[in-house]
Amino acid sequence: MKRYIKIIKYSMLIVLVSVLNSCTIDEVIDPNRPSLDGVESEAIIGQLNELVVGVESTLRNGLGIETTASGTMARELYLFDADPRNTGDLLGKNGISLDNNSFYSTAQWNGNYRCIKNANILIGAAQNTSSITPEEALGYTGVAKTFAAYELIQIIKSYGNARIDVSDEDNLGPIVGEAEALAAVRAMLDEGLSDLNNGTLIFGLSSGFDVLRQVDPDNSPALLPLTANDFVSFNRAVAAMAAVYAGDGNGALTAINNSYFDLNGSLTIGPRHVFSLSPGDQSNPVFRAPDLNGDQIIVHDSWINEAEAGDTRVTSKTAVRIDPQGQDDLNGTNETRLYASQLSSIDILRNEELILLYAEASILAGNLGDAATALTVIRNSANLNAYTGPNTPEALTAELLRQRRYSLWSENSRLYDVRRYSLQSTLPIDRAGDQVFTSLPIPLSENN
Repeated sequence: MKRYIKIIKYSMLIVLVSVLNSCTIDEVIDPNRPSLDGVESEAIIGQLNELVVGVESTLRNGLGIETTASGTMARELYLFDADPRNTGDLLGKNGISLDNNSFYSTAQWNGNYRCIKNANILIGAAQNTSSITPEEALGYTGVAKTFAAYELIQIIKSYGNARIDVSDEDNLGPIVGEAEALAAVRAMLDEGLSDLNNGTLIFGLSSGFDVLRQVDPDNSPALLPLTANDFVSFNRAVAAMAAVYAGDGNGALTAINNSYFDLNGSLTIGPRHVFSLSPGDQSNPVFRAPDLNGDQIIVHDSWINEAEAGDTRVTSKTAVRIDPQGQDDLNGTNETRLYASQLSSIDILRNEELILLYAEASILAGNLGDAATALTVIRNSANLNAYTGPNTPEALTAELLRQRRYSLWSENSRLYDVRRYSLQSTLPIDRAGDQVFTSLPIPLSENN
């Protein structure tokens, strides 16, 4: 049985117990409706809105292990804790292979597909009820398809393959390669766009998506309710990412220009995962308190040593420890400072990454001057001088990857960049006998 995708039909639903637009997403069991029967047909608006919250809530599942596993394999970081697999398996210690039944291969897969499953439940529920108008149904399905597509991109980045068709848990589709998976993701995003363009939102999302909402002109700085058109900008941001990864520069530029991308705007603009300490909710899984011993994310020395002098990303994202940390013959002087507390939000797709995607799309489309301009924006934001290298695809791509490495440190991007640009040989070998892996293995149960 494919246990990480197949969700038993009568499993408990995730529902909302707090205000939809608050900063908290709480997960509890609904004691009145413990199975899918109550929403598969003739769901009421309250139940549909609870499903929306379930989808957004599970969008955060697996983030911690996703970050530390891919970051370790990409030689961005070490996770020094009590589990020797974090410094052994993931670095191929003494020639060991990755285990397809270990936490690092199952946690993200399980988390991403839990969200996708919830999105599929929402789509089915919205399409099989008379409680809402056709336009309102399209609002639900447009958001659900966008979130599902985003999750599939994360699977592609980490595993190199994905199972696209999971709508019927008793008849799952095949696991397909990257090109086919990206094509399906792009089609899903276009379907979501069509739904949103013809739909209406009668629900909200958490405060992490407030950035998409418009300011009320009659009551500034209050925000108007989230609309389908507002959410289109996120759909198109994700579509731009998928198009770049598929090598379609022109398609990516079209999508990104219909997103919240702003070449001259704040780099931090964009939706975020939000966290809380409320019962049933999650705290930030990547936060580590300063100078911990025994459970700390340590920066790989190469990331520090290979940075350009004066790059403020080094000092804003990391800090020198009071005492250097070592474990399993691995050592590091700096530790993470990406997040200030357990309540710090985590970016889903911020403008800084969109500017980098714009630069890459411009290279793919042959707009080399535009790529250089975008890379200069990123460099200047890190207190570096403007890009002055050659305006050639090769030089600009090298600069792009350098800026992605430092702007997106510890955000599940470096490993995918290493794989798609065949940079395996550039990664350092930390110990004699270590190996470089560029993707996680598909979980064992998915191959049965």
